[in-house]
Amino acid sequence: MGSEPESTRWTFPTLEQMDPDDDLVALGADLEPGTLLAAYRAGLFPMPSGPVQPWVPRLSRFRRGPRRDEPLAWFSPVRRGVLPLDGLRVSRSLRRACRDFDVRLDTAFDDVVAGCSDPSRDGAWIDDRIALAYGHLHRLGWAHSVEAWRDGELVGGLYGVAIGGLFAGESMFHRERDASKVALVGLVEALRDEHADARLLDVQWRTDHLASLGVVEIPRAEYLTRLSQATGLPLPGPFVA
Repeated sequence: MGSEPESTRWTFPTLEQMDPDDDLVALGADLEPGTLLAAYRAGLFPMPSGPVQPWVPRLSRFRRGPRRDEPLAWFSPVRRGVLPLDGLRVSRSLRRACRDFDVRLDTAFDDVVAGCSDPSRDGAWIDDRIALAYGHLHRLGWAHSVEAWRDGELVGGLYGVAIGGLFAGESMFHRERDASKVALVGLVEALRDEHADARLLDVQWRTDHLASLGVVEIPRAEYLTRLSQATGLPLPGPFVA
């Protein structure tokens, strides 16, 4: 378990306070570790209010290009994307690709975030505030990276927040074909243990690409119920320092 930071001074909305038709549920607050953990425990995650999460369709309400003076946007999707650990679809070609990469955990967290924040990527949204905040959370033991390496070079990966049985995926990138998918396979393997049925792998939104890997949608209320159960579980062994 990570080191528990100072409690946040912010209060996040409950299910009853959220608009049942809107994924966006709050604006403002900060990215202090205590705030981020409180948000994830309440089913929310942040994005700068200018750009758009790269593994979801672009939302027309937001402009591209983050500005530091724009307030943070906090989301709790009406239809949440989750990947059942027994539902990951591994094609024959992906299974072959898994043999070509070395999967590592938490050996290059900042480099993974840098890969995910590459401004040349379509829909790039990770600004300096986000990178610094999750780097801090990583050093406290709450944020983790799963990396795909080939010949000693980082070629893909993903990062997210782990709280008990929750892994909240934030972003992923690749520099070689299938590298990010291989990292996802590695993540699922890391989460599979005697608590696998109750663990929750959150990917925020379902896209056609993620659906091809087994991601499904569940209603917000169901997600929050499962979240309260998952966060009470022990961390998976690979994420225990």
